[in-house]
This record gives sequence, structure tokens and C-alpha cells, in this order.
Amino acid sequence: MPLAELVTLAQQALVLSLLVSVPVLLVAAAVGLLSAIFQAATQVQDAALGHFPKFIAVCLALALGGPWMGRQILGFALRAFGAQ
Repeated sequence: MPLAELVTLAQQALVLSLLVSVPVLLVAAAVGLLSAIFQAATQVQDAALGHFPKFIAVCLALALGGPWMGRQILGFALRAFGAQ
């Protein structure tokens, strides 16, 4: 395999990793921000109150977006190993 093709595959892998991880990170950031605003407004400083909603939101985002993420990764793997 030529070096240029390896570099292209590496670039595609990095872009794909960003593309797949950004939706879950955005959900975690948004829920964390809302949780922090709620804690600041109510002056409740419980650590579990900040982590539990974020955990649930990330689990839901992974459950809903998991099939799409899997298809993207599978498509890349098939292209990388020459099956398509």
C-alpha cells in the first residue's frame, strides 16, 4: 500500500472519529450546562445531581446514535480493507 494512501486513510480515520464522537460530546456538554445552571439557580451543590443527568443523556445519545455510528465505522473499515 503506497504511503499516500495510508496518509489518506489516517486522515479519514481522524475525521471519522471526530464525526462520531461530537454528537455525544455535545449532548454531554449541553446537559452539563443545564445542570450547572439549575444548581446555580437553586443553590443545590450535590455532586450526584450534576453527574446523573449527564450519564443518562449520554447513554440515551449512544443508544439512539449507536447504529449510525456503527454504520459509519463499518463503512470506513470496509473501504480501508478493500471490501468495497
